[in-house]
Parts: sequence; C-alpha cells; structure tokens
Amino acid sequence: MNRKFLTIGTSAVLTTVLGGICVGSLFGCQLPGMAKNPQIFEPNLRGENTKEIKSSILVAENSEEQNRIKLYEKASQSVVAIATGFGHGSGFIVSPDGLVLTNAHVVKDSSKTVAIVLADGTQVLADVVGFGSDGLDLAALKIRNQKNLPYLRLATPGSAQVGQSVYAIGTPLSLELQNTLTYGIISRIDKKLGLIQHDAAVNPGNSGGPLLNSNGQVIGVNSAIFNDTDIDPKLKRFIGISFAIPTELIQPFLVAIEQGNAQLASGRKEPNNSKDTDLPLNGQVLQAGLKNGDRILPNNSYFHTYVFEGKAGQQITIEMDSQQIDSHLYLLLPAKERLIAENDDISPKDFNARLTVTLPENGIYYLLANTFEAGESGSYSLRAAISQQ
Repeated sequence: MNRKFLTIGTSAVLTTVLGGICVGSLFGCQLPGMAKNPQIFEPNLRGENTKEIKSSILVAENSEEQNRIKLYEKASQSVVAIATGFGHGSGFIVSPDGLVLTNAHVVKDSSKTVAIVLADGTQVLADVVGFGSDGLDLAALKIRNQKNLPYLRLATPGSAQVGQSVYAIGTPLSLELQNTLTYGIISRIDKKLGLIQHDAAVNPGNSGGPLLNSNGQVIGVNSAIFNDTDIDPKLKRFIGISFAIPTELIQPFLVAIEQGNAQLASGRKEPNNSKDTDLPLNGQVLQAGLKNGDRILPNNSYFHTYVFEGKAGQQITIEMDSQQIDSHLYLLLPAKERLIAENDDISPKDFNARLTVTLPENGIYYLLANTFEAGESGSYSLRAAISQQ
C-alpha cells in the first residue's frame, strides 16, 4: 500500500483563472455506530427498571453535547481564516494584540502581508513575522492595529493523552465553510515525530487551525492527514487519521517570536528581489522591477503583490506602465476567493495596463503586478488613485 503524510493543502484561486489544474477532492467520514449494550437493549429477565439506565445515558450525552456547544461558542471567536490570494488556510489568535499562529505551509508562498478573516467576517491585514526552524511547520502572523481580541490559551505541554476528546475548528475546502467544528479522540501520540494523531475530521483548508481539549485549550495545531494513494493518487481524503503539532513544540516557538529570536523563529527562504508592499491610493508613483528570482504564476511569469484596504463603492484607477515588459494587472478579493478584474493592454497599440473598477465591498484587496509573457523582466511604474465621484 502506498501511504504517505500529506499537509492539509489550500484551495487554489488564481491558479484556476490562469488555466492551471485545481484538483477537487471528495472527503468522507464514517461515524461509528453505537455498540449494542445488553444491559439496556436486551430483555430484562430480572424485571429491573431500565428507564433509569437509559435516562442516565441521555443525561451524559446531553452534557457532552452542551459542552461542545459552549466550547464552540467561546473558542470559535478566536479562530480565523487566512486568505493568501492563491488559496486559504486556518489559524487562531494567541494574544489580545493579534498574534496569530498557523502552519508554515499555509503562508510560505504568500506575500509578506496576508488577509485575515475574523470570526465575524471582518477582514484585516496581518504581517508574517516568523517561521519555525528545522522543518517545524509553524508560522506566526501579526494583525495590524488590534487590541483586546479574543484569544486561545495553550494547554499544559505534555497534558495530551490517548483517548482524550479533542475538537478541531477551521475552514475546510472553502472560505464559505469558515469555522467548521469537528470532534474525535486522540488515537496515538508519536513522541519521536512530535505529532498528536487523532480522528477529528480535517481537510484541505484546516491547516493551521487549533486542536482543542474539552476545556477549550489548544493542545495542537492541525497540520497533516494520512492518505492512502492506492485508491487515487490525486485524492486527498479524510480517512480518520489526522496529525497535529503539540504544545511542547508550539510553546518554544511562540516564546522565540515574542523575544525576537531569529535563530529559532526563522526558516523561510525569501524570493530574491521580492516586492510586497502596501499600495497607496493617493496617486503616488511606485517604481519597481520584475526579474529572475521573483515569485512566478503558473504560466511562469513574474509578479509582485501589493495590498490595500478598500471600501464598497470606491472607484479605483490603477495604472502599470513599462517600456521593457508587457504589463499585466490582476485585482483579487482573497477573502472571497474572487478575481475582481484584470487587464493586460490599454489598447492594441499600448501594452501598458490600466484598471478602473468600482470595489464591490469593504475588504482587503490584492493587486498582482505581472508580466504577460513567461520569463519577461524589466522595470515598471505603478500608480493607484481613488477617482473623484
């Protein structure tokens, strides 16, 4: 049998627009049936009253149900979705000023600034501030200009036990499914690999979300699933074997982030000549250049990412001019996984690019400044302004 660990992937957005292949996945899970209890369901030969036994079981079940409801109501307020422009993942707030923990693989190919969708749907900006070293699949983000945010506390390191009930909250498959709750038990603890194995259902998009104990404390960060590729090499299905990074590894990483310890909180290889910056909407002209070493789209064309916060109804004009490359612009609303507009030529004789668009809603927008052809390099100027209405 060909089995392997799979990080819980993100769903593609722009890749699909550009004609890349975005493989849809079908994930299923089978709920365990309740075992037949002869003390309850078989004939009572001694004439004992089974109603009291049934009643006590119902009370226990209702108590567990109420605990799940209360846990979700409180914990879900601190769980966020992370929109990168090319997909999404999950994360959770660990401090009132907006420090967010997620998986490194969720943001490793993103810009330095990403859109965060809070539990109430609010979109905010967050900066990537650190990555786990030595292959530790953790990353930290800092939400801008926030205070008094709800946050999750870590459980005591080493407190996780096999058989313990666990709860996963995240955004599987689509941002429309944000803050989905699943639950199960810890099936195994692998101290050698530093992983908690559990059977709560997680799927692509759950990456970086919290694994919680019954007190709503974080005992792990959901990171991977175990997959049987003999069935279909392209099918990443939930089969009841999921993995989370435990608090024993999370806590030192967070301490390193708080102390600014670059040696422990590093590991991301930045693209050469990367250009990720806020986009002013006041007409200021930005100068930059696309070249070998920059990030590439699926068609192997170079691009830079710019970010701005827009308001519904604003009319924005964006211009990209160059004498050396065929300019191309994409405007994305990552929190809705939508391509808002694109332009590669002002006219058949003018290869500069211009977008004029009325923003559909309040939110965080990404602008991709791109070369139309693969491998093109050269300098360009970029200008954005709110049109007078």
